[in-house]
Amino acid sequence: MRYFDTSFLVPLILPEATSETIAGFFETLPADDLAVSHWARTEFASLLAREVRMGGLEAGVARDAGSQFETMIRESFVVLLPNRDDFDRAKDWLGHFETDLRAGDALHLAIAGNRSAEAIYSLDKLMIAAGKTLGLPASAGALPGYDD
Repeated sequence: MRYFDTSFLVPLILPEATSETIAGFFETLPADDLAVSHWARTEFASLLAREVRMGGLEAGVARDAGSQFETMIRESFVVLLPNRDDFDRAKDWLGHFETDLRAGDALHLAIAGNRSAEAIYSLDKLMIAAGKTLGLPASAGALPGYDD
């Protein structure tokens, strides 16, 4: 299983400098091996709400992006439901203060780690570094050198 955090999926919906590279990377992956968590859906909705509040997106554009995201998730990913073990592991990892983990990132890593993901993809450099410190296969995948 290849697990994707929210930051890796955003460029597939909202135009960013990495959008083309990320889209190309997805084309190289086996379609039946892609996973996200329900948490990613919440994070994406939060990102859209923040962008509307800050004036970066109009509400209609944000609603359309949210619909596109939900369709992409439904059609292309296995969606993992976080469980008690995931929350417990995330809490434990937050106690590794040297990792600078934030709660949402710890939860992503715990969900993927508890399911023995062969890869964890993120564009969050702090999350990637924390994952590596914790012995997880975290990387920016499509962007070699990005996570160095």
